[in-house]
Amino acid sequence: MSGPDKRDAPVLITAAEPSYDDQHAARKRKYMIMMGLRFPFLVLAGIFYHTWWLAVLLIVLSIPLPWVAVLIANDRPPRKREDVHRYQPQPRAIERVEHRVIDG
Repeated sequence: MSGPDKRDAPVLITAAEPSYDDQHAARKRKYMIMMGLRFPFLVLAGIFYHTWWLAVLLIVLSIPLPWVAVLIANDRPPRKREDVHRYQPQPRAIERVEHRVIDG
């Protein structure tokens, strides 16, 4: 059995964006993940202080994380370009039969 067929896809009746609450929750989740990475980077830099280049690299990676996290959290998600499955009625053909016209 193959993947879902376009005929089986539901008809989209709106082009509405995700709700504000859903967008806000996704942005909060991204922010928390990025800010959560900063502390482990600093701890790993402390653990690898004997390998100075790795410690410096981890510190340098942790410095812009708060700024990037705020930018991403405050940015709205991009608009999606979807292949919209909309209802399209079948065109009806007009009869091509000649009818006799009676003039009065």
